Amino acid sequence: MENYCTIYSHELYFERIIPEIQKVFPKGEISTSVQDERKTIQVSIKEGLFKPKKEFQISYRERITPSYKILEIDSPLTQNLSGMAGFVNSLPNTNEKVKELLLQKIQTLNSELPILSKGDLDEELKVLTKNICQSFDGIVFAQPNINISKSDTQHFLNKDLNLILDTNGNCEIENLEVKIDSIYFDGDQKELTEDQKNRKSRSESIIKEYQVKLNTNLPCIESENDTIIRTSKEIAERITLLATTNMVAFNHISAEQAIEYLKKYDLLEKATQKELSFLDNPTEEAKSHETWKCECIWVLSWALEIIEDLGSPNNLADLNKIASDRYPIGKDKDPNLFINSISATRSKSEILDANDLYYRLDWACVDARINETTTENMHPGVVYERHYALNWLVGYMNQDWDNVSCDT
Repeated sequence: MENYCTIYSHELYFERIIPEIQKVFPKGEISTSVQDERKTIQVSIKEGLFKPKKEFQISYRERITPSYKILEIDSPLTQNLSGMAGFVNSLPNTNEKVKELLLQKIQTLNSELPILSKGDLDEELKVLTKNICQSFDGIVFAQPNINISKSDTQHFLNKDLNLILDTNGNCEIENLEVKIDSIYFDGDQKELTEDQKNRKSRSESIIKEYQVKLNTNLPCIESENDTIIRTSKEIAERITLLATTNMVAFNHISAEQAIEYLKKYDLLEKATQKELSFLDNPTEEAKSHETWKCECIWVLSWALEIIEDLGSPNNLADLNKIASDRYPIGKDKDPNLFINSISATRSKSEILDANDLYYRLDWACVDARINETTTENMHPGVVYERHYALNWLVGYMNQDWDNVSCDT
């Protein structure tokens, strides 16, 4: 069977799929099966003794805990959705507003429905796909070269099968509705702790002082009891890898020298896939992107108490302020000495305070981008990179370094 498309929805609707199939294929023979977390519907269409067999399969799965946001990776589907959010976040775009709405919508998705087919069923499957999307507020992830395609690359379609976004950043809609089913919203709520409420209040007071837009409806981040901070060794290793690739980004050393350096001290295996790809092909564009990781180094150094204060969200990090004996790399310097010398981090409360603040500042930056306004007293690039590093520090959604999302 060949892949036709995959439908995603915030609704749970397996029991209502067969009636939708019967509307389009009234004579289809339907059977169902269940294996692990997947429920499968098999449909065969007989059209005569000497005609080729036509059939299609729908494989359906849901989140273990339906919700309106992804708080943890608790199932294969939430793992997939988390990866999808990272994929979308990396795409270029011609409509920032729609891209942000798509990222929000991915957070709310609770079910996945791939359709596989054999035989000439494209026209009927197009009708079925549109009916399911419109009935259950679905979006489609489509490949090129099928009859619902709106792009020659992988792309997302809305419930009317119009292009939301493709891998080239193309978009043909102006808005995307994001619905939250109240049953999931209500079920996902925990009683807020005092540290959550106080942290939100403190952040909002600071934001008022910065004189930037404040969204008081943003929820609290996780409580101290529900948060596990990365270990001091993890943080020290991450600073080391970032510092090494940063030297390449600023043309202080070559990619080949960086690889040899990391190999010499048995640290190359700690590099992420994206870091390895960068070192394999450090284009000027990639170097420009990588220079922003100074902000991440700054945040992680703060977390290890190497620097005293993060400073203003409007000021670029100055790594020259970090004493050389407290920086992990250097000529003929074994970075493992730095890694092994670190034994403590700032308190969980301090790190969560910073995480909460930069989460809210990042929302203001995104809002300004969408509405094409300026952000006073903060630099969007600084805010995003610091939010990224802080989300990794607090283990947001258990994401690894390459796939940290900065949801707002």
